[in-house]
Amino acid sequence: MTASRQLHKFGGSSLADPECYRRVAKILKEYSGNEDLIVVSAAGKTTNRLLEFLDGLNKDGRLAHDALNSLRQFQTSLVEELIQGEEQASLLATLKDEFSTLGELTAPLSEAEKAAVLGHGETWSSRLLAALLNQEGQPAISQDARAFLRAESGTQPEVDRGASYPLLKEILAQHAHHRIVITGFMAQNHQGQTVLLGRNGSDYSATVIGALAEVSRVTIWSDVAGVFSADPRFVTDACLLPLLRLDEASELARLAAPVLHSRTLQPVAQSAMDLHLRCSYEPESGSSRIERVLASGRGAKIISSLDEVLIIKLNFASGHDFQRLEKEVLANLKRVQLEPLTYEVQKDKHSLRLAYTAEIAGGALEYLQDAAIEAEIKLQEGYSLVAAVGAGVTKNANHCYGFYQKLKSAPVEFISESNSGLSLVAVLRTTDTTPLVQAIHSQLFQAQKRVGIALCGKGNIGSSWLTLFAEQKAELEKRRGMSFELIAVVDSQTYWFNPQGIDPASVSAHFDEESVSYQSSEWIRKLGAVQGYDDVVVLDVTASKELAGKYLEIAEQGMHLISANKVAGSAPSHYYHQVQDAFAKINRYWLYNATVGAGLPINHTVRDLRESGDEIQALSGIFSGTLSWLFQQYDGSVPFAELIDLAWQQGLTEPDPRNDLDGSDVMRKLVILAREAGLELEPESVKVESLVPEELAELSLDDFLDKSQLLSELLAERLAKAQREDKVLRYVARLEKDGKATVGVEALSKEHALANLLPCDNIFAIESKWYKDNPLVIRGPGAGREVTSGAIQSDLNLLSSFL
Repeated sequence: MTASRQLHKFGGSSLADPECYRRVAKILKEYSGNEDLIVVSAAGKTTNRLLEFLDGLNKDGRLAHDALNSLRQFQTSLVEELIQGEEQASLLATLKDEFSTLGELTAPLSEAEKAAVLGHGETWSSRLLAALLNQEGQPAISQDARAFLRAESGTQPEVDRGASYPLLKEILAQHAHHRIVITGFMAQNHQGQTVLLGRNGSDYSATVIGALAEVSRVTIWSDVAGVFSADPRFVTDACLLPLLRLDEASELARLAAPVLHSRTLQPVAQSAMDLHLRCSYEPESGSSRIERVLASGRGAKIISSLDEVLIIKLNFASGHDFQRLEKEVLANLKRVQLEPLTYEVQKDKHSLRLAYTAEIAGGALEYLQDAAIEAEIKLQEGYSLVAAVGAGVTKNANHCYGFYQKLKSAPVEFISESNSGLSLVAVLRTTDTTPLVQAIHSQLFQAQKRVGIALCGKGNIGSSWLTLFAEQKAELEKRRGMSFELIAVVDSQTYWFNPQGIDPASVSAHFDEESVSYQSSEWIRKLGAVQGYDDVVVLDVTASKELAGKYLEIAEQGMHLISANKVAGSAPSHYYHQVQDAFAKINRYWLYNATVGAGLPINHTVRDLRESGDEIQALSGIFSGTLSWLFQQYDGSVPFAELIDLAWQQGLTEPDPRNDLDGSDVMRKLVILAREAGLELEPESVKVESLVPEELAELSLDDFLDKSQLLSELLAERLAKAQREDKVLRYVARLEKDGKATVGVEALSKEHALANLLPCDNIFAIESKWYKDNPLVIRGPGAGREVTSGAIQSDLNLLSSFL
């Protein structure tokens, strides 16, 4: 044997089309030597097409003919595309003869005959790749593994190395200085019949041939670069593991991870060769090496899952020695290589539950039935599996806690620790395992949680928040140890979505060119499906009733919500509680401090008093910064309509000032505060005085502003009356001790606490069991884009402390 000889194995995805074959030939020219061995799988979906052909033979001859015809065209096109001259003609003639023979087959076929049919795929790949290598100046021969690999049929056929070794040695001696392209997946029994080596049989045949040939290294080339911390197709931040302990790799393979198979690793463990996993599409993108060194393990390295799991349940009679029978069953299953993925012992029920892949379950069931075990045996379908694999995982308290924590709401049947301490395994009733894998991976491995933010509304408050977020982002990330990315900006008809992140400073300039229109809740579903973020937060800085009506959908997508929109918080109590419950039951947060008092901590204070044992009895104050400013300025020297126009231009009002003037905004705040205080108050129970005359209510915004002098005329008389009494006008909200709630203009003495505020100030007076004689007063700016955007940022900061 040649000590420096290596073996390269190429899977079906690496041989999927002519370009793939050329890529493999280039890899072999660069990475292989003249005497290296090459093991190949069937090209692309060839084995699946052969299975369709066999299925068609049993059901419908036309189906069999169509499958075979499609396969003939595929294999013929590969030869015609890759090979020239006489060699092409020779290969095509051989293919024609083989397909003619296949076309003459009739059902029923024996298992050995079916195996021979399925083996054609590897034969075609071996022959074609050898011809291509020869054509490109790399001397090669095609070799059928059935000429030297010996194995007997079974659920998991084992290669007889003693019988195979001398046969392989002879073939290697005959073909010195040639690359030998060997068929994977199959061997031959003592009767000369084809034996298929089962799931991932080509990988297993590669390592067993490598061990028999005493190669220094086996490299398995596939469509992935190696073993990742999770399936990179579903976990975007999964990382490639350049080194993996052999026992960890074996445990991962035992749990049926697609990148490895347990039998693939057996020859590696029993020889001196190295095993590398590499990507044929990007040879320089890195690799995983399986190492024998048993360095101390610190916890999980890989999160794996399996979607089709079956359980074999054994119920033993109560009179037997259950502990002895349990140990015997497990030991015997391991001896015949039918060890379960995991198992649960139910001592009180004298039962044992064994989890298997669909491929192995049948063989295990048959073995247990043949073993005449004194137990009732049942096969149960409909299960999934999620596992955390790595040396030391069962002793890592943080990893154990994180694993259990992320599964607490999943339909778990049982969780077990492997005897080796190499894995934590959860068996669940069939469920979508992808979000579980993402959540566990993030919890265990991600140094930083990633939070995606979607901003709804890019007007006054939205644009101000974008500026603030750009300024505060780095500090927030540093303080919380998380990353925050703006991933969507939504307005009433269009949205800009970019899961890689949007520069908040670019929204104003580029929104129109980057945004697209949406239908109904399309943007909510898109955000809910975004990958790569641990949490997504929707910021609603609009006054939109339509958007407030979609809060349940936001909760259904598993997102958090921060709202400056008062509509849902002051909606009829049925909907308000529905929204609260929708977020609470999925452990998501709905925060809305910005709905009342802009940046003032009024919601927090009222809620904290109630939850601390106090009892809110009455609330009053000036709740609108806009109306506070207007009435502080209104002394008769400037008409009220001109003050409205000035406030609107300065961004102190809602986009439509009537939303402030009609009292609905103050009413909503009063309802929200009452509910925070634990009081039941319906919006229709509040008596509201609107400052908008009926004749101006339905006009366009421009027409309203043009005709707003009518407001001046209506208020001028009330102001004159108040001034004669040495009073001032203020717009006041009150919730009395008897439950009466009012919102409207009041004439107050100039010394009254509600009369002496700075422009835009809000004031909230809270009377409670603790603050009976001397109300608790909170006072400060209650309007303006800066303070409101600050309240949104405050809620974002608070939310991040919960995550």
